Amino acid sequence: MHHFIFPNQDTWISSGSSKIDGTSFKDQNFGRDQILEVKKEFFNLSFDHQTRALVQFSGDEFTELSKSVADGTITSDAKYYLRLYEAEGNAEMTEEYTLAIQPISQSWTEGTGKFGDKPKNTNGCSFDNRSNPIGGTAVPWANAGGTVYQVPSSVTPLSSSTQTFSNQSPDVNVEVTDMVNMWITGQEENYGMLVRFNGTQETDETTFGHLKFFSRNTHTIFSPRLEVRWDDHVACSGSNTGSLTQLTSSGLADNFLYMKGLRESYKVGERVKFRVGARKRYIQKTFS
Repeated sequence: MHHFIFPNQDTWISSGSSKIDGTSFKDQNFGRDQILEVKKEFFNLSFDHQTRALVQFSGDEFTELSKSVADGTITSDAKYYLRLYEAEGNAEMTEEYTLAIQPISQSWTEGTGKFGDKPKNTNGCSFDNRSNPIGGTAVPWANAGGTVYQVPSSVTPLSSSTQTFSNQSPDVNVEVTDMVNMWITGQEENYGMLVRFNGTQETDETTFGHLKFFSRNTHTIFSPRLEVRWDDHVACSGSNTGSLTQLTSSGLADNFLYMKGLRESYKVGERVKFRVGARKRYIQKTFS
């Protein structure tokens, strides 16, 4: 079975400033942009600043997901994957690089800004602040750039995930099962995920990249999503085999696998069951 839920908020944050007029991006909000940017900017052939993306899956959809796990509709051994889809224009990529996906440890506000706002919009999350309401007081991150759980803490290192890319599409398809289970079981609060270049790659001068992913504000079908995959099939045994002869799975027999009832499209939020049929490719028939 496959099931998707979509983010309730996302944004990207920047640690740099404009090289044209010196305007700082550190307190600027980009919460309404259609693109999430995870990139490294260079100036005069030297590293200048980095950007990061924040994505949160919570609210009603995540609550329903948790209930489905609790009542057994979704099995306890389900796997969870963060899916981000590249937008046209990813450029200047190093052949090999690694992205880190880490659990955020403080609440934050998506905000209402865009990169092109003049004057800049500071309402919401930024590199310096996790919230900054209009007419209110800015609330800074404990650590600028988005506070994540530090080791030692109650969150094990396994709750962070990485995906390494080598001459391939920048689409993110990384398992985050430990992180999601941490939230479902109530071990820690769900404040979402931080996406950035991993470790020293974020600030070194040998790794390059302008990654652009569709945000939840995109007008395309490629919004970020949390994909749930689980196996709810009932193994063939006893009366469950019916009158069919069990296939040989030794690898020596030529079996033919096919999908049953596969549709061209599916509804958003639908829990999709993929049914696989199997038979021998060739059936020997004896004539008397």
